[in-house]
Amino acid sequence: MKTVIVTGGAGYIGSHACKALHQAGYLPVTYDNLSQGNETAVRWGPLVVADISDRAELDRTIARYQPVGAMHFAAFTSVGESVTDPRKYYRNNVAGALTLFEAACAGGLKAVIFSSTAAVYGVPETVPITETSELRPINPYGRSKLMMEQMLSDFHQAYGLASMCLRYFNAAGADPEGEIGEDHDPETHLIPRALMAASGEISELDLFGTDYETPDGTAIRDYIHVTDLAQAHVLALRYALEKGGASQFNLGTGAGFSVLEIIASVERVTGRKLPVRIAHRREGDPACLVADPTCAKRELDFVAHHSDIDSIVRTAWRWQEKKRDRDMQARKSNASAALP
Repeated sequence: MKTVIVTGGAGYIGSHACKALHQAGYLPVTYDNLSQGNETAVRWGPLVVADISDRAELDRTIARYQPVGAMHFAAFTSVGESVTDPRKYYRNNVAGALTLFEAACAGGLKAVIFSSTAAVYGVPETVPITETSELRPINPYGRSKLMMEQMLSDFHQAYGLASMCLRYFNAAGADPEGEIGEDHDPETHLIPRALMAASGEISELDLFGTDYETPDGTAIRDYIHVTDLAQAHVLALRYALEKGGASQFNLGTGAGFSVLEIIASVERVTGRKLPVRIAHRREGDPACLVADPTCAKRELDFVAHHSDIDSIVRTAWRWQEKKRDRDMQARKSNASAALP
């Protein structure tokens, strides 16, 4: 069984990638400091609790497990926070990635699959967005991801380390079997927040902007199911191990949904009316971000099988219900334990 080190493997997308690796016959070794990940999401291989900036621990982990490659998910991802605290993002995302890439080369890894983002494009002039679209990130988060892409390109040219940078759009949904799902604290993403509003966990859903130049006035995004995203990482690993090179591919569906369309889907799936509060646009939010997924389909034979919008919302809703039940049982257990 070939081993793959998965940095950030206890997080939302990383844990789904670990499950996909396991199903494909690999042993995923999760390497995570658990600052944002959840230990309960590590189910398909060993866990190493450490930071990507710890070169000595990276070297020990690579020497112990002898991975053929790495999937790199460990990064801070809040756009707003990156603006107010850019130092945190450059130190963790860029400097941490450099330490990992150095350890990968020293340890003989053949390939790195990197969790990049559509934020490297900034505000696109045309949609759908292709891999040849201009790279103009507008915040430190996007710039940090682009720097990591550039590092991998240089590492391939200088040291022969194969890599693939996967620029994905809006990851959403949860494992169809209900084993893992989106569990951020705080939660900022649209679909889980809409479901939280449907369940009463929050009083209302903020809708940021109704005056965009779109058919219904709300922003449009390309949503891809996290299970499809995870499968694409496995395909990318196989591609990089077999063909080498340093590549960049978009991961999306090529279809966009507006905020109002997401709200309508949540109401269909849950059977509940959403309380919505209209708010001003957020600075820097483009009207429309939709991927052209042609290259990934052609080169990786990647097809999104779970990404129709109601399926995305349905799996996310099922996961949130399961999580609420689990949290309620834990509170009851804690309350019982506290009784004299």
